Amino acid sequence: MKIKAKKSLGQNFLIDDSVLCKIVEIGKISENDIVLEIGPGTGNLTEKIIKKNPKKFFVVEKDKNLSILLKKKFGNKINIINNDILKCYNNFLFDTPIKVFGNLPYNISTKILISIIKINNLENFFKEFIFIFQKEVADRIMANENTKNYGRISILTNYRLALFKKFEVSSTCFFPQPKVKSIVIHFKPINNKIILKDIKNLEKVTQILFSNKRKMIKKNIYKILDESKIKLIENLDLKSRPSNIEPEVYYKITKLFETC
Repeated sequence: MKIKAKKSLGQNFLIDDSVLCKIVEIGKISENDIVLEIGPGTGNLTEKIIKKNPKKFFVVEKDKNLSILLKKKFGNKINIINNDILKCYNNFLFDTPIKVFGNLPYNISTKILISIIKINNLENFFKEFIFIFQKEVADRIMANENTKNYGRISILTNYRLALFKKFEVSSTCFFPQPKVKSIVIHFKPINNKIILKDIKNLEKVTQILFSNKRKMIKKNIYKILDESKIKLIENLDLKSRPSNIEPEVYYKITKLFETC
């Protein structure tokens, strides 16, 4: 079967053997692990994971032709789910936390990450995530306050996940070759000391404050909190712009918002 990458699905297949090996080693897969791979494509990373002999191995591939190819290539060594990961990410909530790998489709990579972050009790179901993002997206995910890339995605991610940049991947390591570099990021679920009732409230708070990213927050914050609540937030300068405020302050704002 001749396979052609589909631009509509954001497909760029990772083909560099040394990079594939480095990614698998990050996960330190044992025979007791349950592993999920998102977007296996032609199965290059899948093949490396199989060699680690995990207890169970699931792959989610939206492309029907690629699902057929994977079945022919690996048979019963993997459990293939021919579906959109955005429609089935909640189907992998096992008693044992699982490890997740993914060369995420460029066009929906942030949607996948945010969907995962929203899962309740994330740390009970997922041990770690090893994901590949295009560099532009990775830079926004990893950005700190007071930098141009800092925004809602970094604030949301840091609430639920500890993240570690592992290494950059050249565009020449993919087929077809994209125009940009990629970055491998290793995520581990954390229990944040500021407990929110619903992370969707953090989404709402950041959406309101970042709706005028270049302006001071002193106007928009009153759409979220009243004067008495605002005074409870230590060291909050209302002349700050959204990008000047560290993630923990956004969590405190959201916590107070939930008590309104």
